[in-house]
Amino acid sequence: MLEFKEEVLSLTKELVQHPSINGTIGERDIAYKIYNYFRELPYFREHPTHLRLCKTEGDERERYNVLALVKGKNADLQETVILMGHMDTVGVEDYGKWKRLAFFPDDLIEHWREGKVQARVRQDIDTGDWICGRGTVDMKSGVAGNIALTRYYAEHLNELNGNILFVSECDEEDNSRGIQSAVKDLLHLAQEEELSYVGAINTDYTSPQFDGDENRYVYLGTVGKLLPSFFIAGKGTHAGQPFEGFDPNLVAVELTARLDYNPEFCDELYGEVTQPPVSLKQTDLKKKYDVQTPLSAFVYYNFFVHSWSPKDVLIRLKGVAEECFAAAVDQYRDRYLRFSRYSGNSRQPLETFQPRVYTYEELYEECLSRFGSEFQRGMHQFAMNLLNEKELDLREYSCKMVEELWNWRGEDTPGIVLFYSSVYFPRIVLSEKDDRERRLIGAVNRAVKEVQPHYSRPIQVRNFFPYISDMSFVAISDDPEGISALQKNMPAWGTKHRMDVEAIQSLDIPVVNIGPYGMDAHKQWERVEVPYSMQVVPNLNFQVIRHLLGM
Repeated sequence: MLEFKEEVLSLTKELVQHPSINGTIGERDIAYKIYNYFRELPYFREHPTHLRLCKTEGDERERYNVLALVKGKNADLQETVILMGHMDTVGVEDYGKWKRLAFFPDDLIEHWREGKVQARVRQDIDTGDWICGRGTVDMKSGVAGNIALTRYYAEHLNELNGNILFVSECDEEDNSRGIQSAVKDLLHLAQEEELSYVGAINTDYTSPQFDGDENRYVYLGTVGKLLPSFFIAGKGTHAGQPFEGFDPNLVAVELTARLDYNPEFCDELYGEVTQPPVSLKQTDLKKKYDVQTPLSAFVYYNFFVHSWSPKDVLIRLKGVAEECFAAAVDQYRDRYLRFSRYSGNSRQPLETFQPRVYTYEELYEECLSRFGSEFQRGMHQFAMNLLNEKELDLREYSCKMVEELWNWRGEDTPGIVLFYSSVYFPRIVLSEKDDRERRLIGAVNRAVKEVQPHYSRPIQVRNFFPYISDMSFVAISDDPEGISALQKNMPAWGTKHRMDVEAIQSLDIPVVNIGPYGMDAHKQWERVEVPYSMQVVPNLNFQVIRHLLGM
């Protein structure tokens, strides 16, 4: 194996010591740091147009992606492998008393050695094989490995039977504006330099999948991620006359009880199973205290997919919403009868209403049919005005759009609107049936077979990277119906949120993830294992490139 460890370790510490928390000026400046590193290499002095600092489009912040192209010994060869990874990190508030050390791996680990830490953390740091700090595993060690590989090929062009394109993107930890902006840059670069992208290697972090898991994982393709959301309209009343209204929180509770952690909604493909849905928000929409019951509620759930499209998920969850609404109404009526008997008071019959469940598309089409162009203009104007409320995130913006749509409906009866309120991370499924995908799968399997004898723990190849990542934006496995269902049921589509589906489909690169191994990403105890992450991983990727480009 080639010797990469010391170089990647040094680069990792350099990158970690340059804070690049998402949304801060450091996220902008780390792109300059990486750009300036490459600019000093002889190859890029001779080929300055192969190094680019690309500003993100449609971004309220000044941020950049870095692209560095190395053309091999035969400049006429078009086949190109992309090495990709994100530069930004999450924040450091969770570090508590060690916050000031979060970007200084050597100092932080010394304080850990002297302080009180978790048993597993102590076990790892005592081996001397781990470094810690924000971004060490997620994912500056992965970016450092890509820098080292790019530098190696820039100095050994005779070993490159094609081309390497280094891509380091911003904003992965929020809305993935970096990679979505980079898609157009990649298409333009391919046209200008006559490149043919044959595969991409992402180097995002990997972790154990269960207690005691000693495997190191390589992933073919990636999980998809949706945020199905429910706007629940109730009927307000004075708290002293509760049964004259209907509390939407009763339905929200039923939805969460039905969906939260439920394996029934795990998506299985190729023998691999997604994590179940989990609630990320559950709230009513009252803005202040009074004794009126809430008029509406809002809930959303993280939802991973392997084979299901956005359309498939809508179909499943609309049925769930109908069941939950019916259960809530039954419970409401049962408790009214029990209260009537308990209090001994004569009660008027409850108002009879049928729970109504719509997708956003269904309710929009109903209102369009009833109110025509006036409705269409009104919703568009509302959407544009809402953009001026800068403090609204994508989820809140979407909820307000649905609330306005419900107001157009104009009926004082309870109901649910099902919609998507956040960025869709498309699933990517690699198949042996596709020539390019089969070629990449073969290159990965050969690389693992060759490198495994040099590492003591098993390296396993699996089909789906289990976390959301920028991998999702270099190809899309969904069919047109699935994408259409997403667009028509995401209120922010085309206004607050844009995703260039056509550009991603034009790019269409098979992608794998071969990245560093570590623990506790996004947590105080974030750390990365050095021997695997900084020696084995770069060699795995080196071998994948060789086999993919026919060396």
